[in-house]
Amino acid sequence: MVVHLTEITIHKKSKTLEVEFSTGERFVLSFEYLRVFSPSAEVRGHGKGQEKLVINKQDVNIVAIESVGNYGIKPVFDDGHNSGIFSWETLYELGVNYQKNWQER
Repeated sequence: MVVHLTEITIHKKSKTLEVEFSTGERFVLSFEYLRVFSPSAEVRGHGKGQEKLVINKQDVNIVAIESVGNYGIKPVFDDGHNSGIFSWETLYELGVNYQKNWQER
């Protein structure tokens, strides 16, 4: 299934990113969650088994969001992390699997 982001809202006070998709689904993702599950090579590694456990990001903020073509965004976190490109599919999967991802972490 191909999904497209239709709306994105940053809620700085609650440190959340609200995303809505062409499916009509809406997810509220914490900045901490996005930082911990960043799709960047720094977090995911360059292959299976190279993933890094990212901890102590409860207070992380997003200071900017850059658009990446017609397929994604690149958040800039206040801890200096800015290399993760979140495609629409990645954001959707993070939304759908929010509870599961946190439980398995």
